[in-house]
Amino acid sequence: MCGGTGRYRGGVRERPADIDETGIRHSLREWGIDAVRSDYAPVGFGDHHWHVLDAGCRRWFVTVADLDHKEHCGADRAAALDGLRRAMDTAAALAEDGGSGTVVAPSRTVRGRTVHRLGDRYTISVFPFVEGETGHFGQDLAAEERGRVIDLLAELHRQTPPAAVADRSLQLPGRHRLAAALAGTGRPWAGGPYAEPARRLVAANAPGLRRRLAAFYRLAEQVGLGAGTPVVTHGEPHPGNLLWAGRRLLLVDWDTVGLALPERDLWLVAATSADLDRYAGRSGRVPDPAALAFYRLRWDFSDAAEFLACFRAPHDRTSDTERAWSGFGDTVRRLAADDSA
Repeated sequence: MCGGTGRYRGGVRERPADIDETGIRHSLREWGIDAVRSDYAPVGFGDHHWHVLDAGCRRWFVTVADLDHKEHCGADRAAALDGLRRAMDTAAALAEDGGSGTVVAPSRTVRGRTVHRLGDRYTISVFPFVEGETGHFGQDLAAEERGRVIDLLAELHRQTPPAAVADRSLQLPGRHRLAAALAGTGRPWAGGPYAEPARRLVAANAPGLRRRLAAFYRLAEQVGLGAGTPVVTHGEPHPGNLLWAGRRLLLVDWDTVGLALPERDLWLVAATSADLDRYAGRSGRVPDPAALAFYRLRWDFSDAAEFLACFRAPHDRTSDTERAWSGFGDTVRRLAADDSA
């Protein structure tokens, strides 16, 4: 399965053949849920989801995560499992202890856990089903809508960090993969139908990519030297992770939660100087332009690294890889042409 850190989530998803739905229903007993109906929900781009109805006619939203595609949680399955558990525990603690009304948090099992192992590769988490509407990445929000999201982020950033929260460093995930790709364009790439096209794309844009990487590391040094106090950040507060439930605005998809500078969230939302001023007024912190630029670049390079992991590994031509290929091309060309930092 190919995916990015969030920019290309959405659209039709293929149902995974190696996930046993009987195993899901059996695992739901850890939550005391007796499932009478489960329907695969082809939404998102990273995890797999089911709508579940229990014997008491209560609805649940079930997420199955693939530990082989959770690099932002950990480098291997064991580390990814630990990171995912910390993230889900953090979201649950924010809802339970922090008093935040913005979090759609995972429910706990009868033993108090937020994540249950589903075989060696997958995990399962369970969320209460909340009626509402979500958007999609890249969707333009009206000024009033952006204002509500900024207010939501200011509230989140004021929360006391739960004990489980991970520290999201300024380092770039997949940086070694990017360096290897840039150094390896002179040799054929194997893996599947998009391996050689990916090599040619990287080779054609290598000078621009190297310039952007150099600019990124300069920004990282600048931001690190002037870093303020980190706050609890969601990591991906784009419209696809916003749930408009009546008058309530909620954040979903918390596997990227972590301690970081507030600009980690803010760059995705603030479109004008008025947005930045609003955040400063609500939070008491003036956004740093260098940090905003840093996190914008970090997002694109993280996506590029994840796409490379897909295309340099065994893969087939599917609707998911086709979508990933389109996203990879957009990301590489944008990075190579961008001289804003």
